[in-house]
Amino acid sequence: MAAPKKTQKPQKTPNHRRASRRPKTHATSPNSPIKTVLLMMALVATLVVLFVVYQSIYATTGHPEHILTVDKGETYHSLLSKKPWSDAFLSSAFVTKAYVALATDKPLQAGNYQVPAGASLAQMIRILSQGGMATEFSLRIIEGKTVKELYHTLKTTDGVVLKVLTPPADGYSWTDVARDNQAVAQALEIESPNGNLEGMFAPNTYQFSHGTTDLEILRRLYQDQIKILNKAWESRDESLPYETPYDALIMASIIEKETGIKQERQMVSAVFVNRLRQGMRLQTDPTIIYGMFDRYDGKIYRSNIAEKTDYNTYQIDGLPPTPIALPSAASIKAAMHPADTDVIYFVATGNGGHTFSRTYQEHQKAVAEYRAFMRDSNQ
Repeated sequence: MAAPKKTQKPQKTPNHRRASRRPKTHATSPNSPIKTVLLMMALVATLVVLFVVYQSIYATTGHPEHILTVDKGETYHSLLSKKPWSDAFLSSAFVTKAYVALATDKPLQAGNYQVPAGASLAQMIRILSQGGMATEFSLRIIEGKTVKELYHTLKTTDGVVLKVLTPPADGYSWTDVARDNQAVAQALEIESPNGNLEGMFAPNTYQFSHGTTDLEILRRLYQDQIKILNKAWESRDESLPYETPYDALIMASIIEKETGIKQERQMVSAVFVNRLRQGMRLQTDPTIIYGMFDRYDGKIYRSNIAEKTDYNTYQIDGLPPTPIALPSAASIKAAMHPADTDVIYFVATGNGGHTFSRTYQEHQKAVAEYRAFMRDSNQ
């Protein structure tokens, strides 16, 4: 019997690895162009973000130096981020809002704050959060003073920033006042018959913050005077000889110059109202003085009484063209509510008051008594 054949194991062929046709891949080199570009893009993006943050928070702005009034109930958001504070190039409303939210943790206090020129958002947060309220000064505008004296007061008061008025100088004249009147009238959009703003500003004692501009102050005084005048006009007596509230303002200024005694204002008003009704000239000395402007030297001469100016009520009929002073609210009220009497004359008593008369004979007697009093006082 034949022996079985041995199964032959297949012979292993040599394991020759074939070279791959694909190129070998290598890790990106740290100096490869792609990574460099990516790094540059990341750096640029970071710089842009930082620039936007800087512009939104720390960059100077176009805001001028001014007093910021914060009313009760206002918030940092309403003042600084509702309308972004920064007006710098590429500033961000989002960054502004986020910074305001993160940088403030106390309620905003009402008051007046001194804001320097170009203040950044960061500066504003610091000023408002530290309670950097502006110091205030008192401004007293005396009734009966002229617009010339008002302008001079504003020019020489520490804390007032001149914006429309000319700088203070020696020899301030009514010609200079005319230039100031023109600038103020244009800024506040005020109209007057001859460009003179006399009487248009309310005399009173005011409180303003250091850094307040002359324009802001004059706007406040003008608005107050118009409000007082319109309110008085609405409740005036019937049949007054005024065509407009401005006529009443002129009358009020004359009353203001004629008496400083509260109880006499309505009587003085009655004298002039009665004269207008009867077609008589007002014949009041303060109008002579005002019409002389810079020529007035403290005295009235006969030649001044005889001189016809736009204001001399000894020589013109009716009211002068403008007020002759800054009238108080009390004088405006008296112009609208003259005393119910038929007096048409008055003269000083010599001791601070006046004697009022219905007839020329009574008036002449009162004048004689005044002259006698003055002679006795000078002895």
